[in-house]
Amino acid sequence: MSDLFDSYPYQDRFPVLRGLPEQGRPRDEIRAELATMATEEDRAWESGQCSGTMYCGDHEHYDFLTEAFGRFAHQNALQRDMCPSATRFEGEILAMALDLMHADAVTGTTPAGLVTSGGTGSILHAMLCYREHARTVRGIDRPSIIKPETAHPAFAKAAHLFGLELRVLPVDPQTTLVDPAAVADAIDETTAAVIASAGNYPYGTIDPIAEIAEVTAARGVGLHVDGCLGGFLLPFGEELGYDIPPFDFRVAGVTSISADTHKYGYGLKGSSTVLFRDQALRNQSYFFVPDWSGGKYYSPSMDGSRSVGLLASTWASMVSLGRAGYREHAGRIFAAAAAIRDAVVATPELRLVGTPTFVVAFTSDVVDIYHVNDAMRARGWRFNGLQYPNALHLAVTRPQTQDGVIERFAADLREAVAYARDHAGQPAVSAALYGGLPGGMTADASVFITAVMRQLLDAQQSVPAPR
Repeated sequence: MSDLFDSYPYQDRFPVLRGLPEQGRPRDEIRAELATMATEEDRAWESGQCSGTMYCGDHEHYDFLTEAFGRFAHQNALQRDMCPSATRFEGEILAMALDLMHADAVTGTTPAGLVTSGGTGSILHAMLCYREHARTVRGIDRPSIIKPETAHPAFAKAAHLFGLELRVLPVDPQTTLVDPAAVADAIDETTAAVIASAGNYPYGTIDPIAEIAEVTAARGVGLHVDGCLGGFLLPFGEELGYDIPPFDFRVAGVTSISADTHKYGYGLKGSSTVLFRDQALRNQSYFFVPDWSGGKYYSPSMDGSRSVGLLASTWASMVSLGRAGYREHAGRIFAAAAAIRDAVVATPELRLVGTPTFVVAFTSDVVDIYHVNDAMRARGWRFNGLQYPNALHLAVTRPQTQDGVIERFAADLREAVAYARDHAGQPAVSAALYGGLPGGMTADASVFITAVMRQLLDAQQSVPAPR
């Protein structure tokens, strides 16, 4: 495992700590070590050849956010009497996010939200609220949730953590979208919520949310739109005239939305928002212990202590950009995605998966797509690998909008396909990591792959053995 996945690459250059040192090190020495690692790791994305991950890629913006974070990093959002700025930052982040999702279209209820630690945090909080609502209001002992296969694995995590039954629906292999009729068939008296994506992680495609909302509204169940990926990009694409179907609170049946401020909101990791049509549903996440010896305890969410720095930097990102700034960046991203799509379409051996928006996913019926990945990786590209079918995707971010990146992508892609043709019949290096087994996964294969993933997680939490 260590040969394939070196999760501790600095062990030959810097000391490996196997316990708390008796004496501290000089701060200048520590600063130099940190600067070395940060500078080297930034090179992985500065060229614009990395899918997703670094959504902003603007060091000046990062410096600005770091300054905002640093001024409030030591403050705790629990102590609002000492840190009232947390209330301002959090309230205004949510007000701006609700405005972006057209909460002004909501009548009869009061929209509200939570700021969370990331997309998974937003998804978990939404599903917790639906579980509690189903139990306390509808009397359902074990609620169920329904998601398309393409929806994020965090929904499976929520089902695992909160004791929900998870029902997974297939998607159309051509459109990559779920069928609203299949959603209707899957709903029963235990259903707390249905999930749809705007857009989903594998392909960036947007589920037929308006049609699904008609089904869920008629059946009296919630509809959560996962906009963690596209929530802070798609609205500005719509403002620019791109064909973005409605997915927010303008759609009457949408009851909650997750949208990550640390992706296309260009905030620091990790911050996200989860928004609710009805404050009463949001309040299902509230937790109270009025009779504790340490005082009356209450919390709006699963998190306890939080750094006000993340609230400050997220607020600063949104306020400094404004709608005009977000629109400008969105226009460049959509244009870059279209050019990358055209480069794929111009390569006869490749075909697109779904209809690209800002994520371009492609596969091949002619060559092993992981051979293509091997060759592109050797040229400095970092794609995300998909499976069922084996495919690659590039989530377009601001680094791809730099001059020369699209031309470099097109040229490298042609050479990568030629490499794949030349290596037909040979195993691809990246297949075991990104792929999976064609045609589905057996139980034995699932156990083996889970064991490999467990070893990877163990390695990430441990220092290497002494040499």
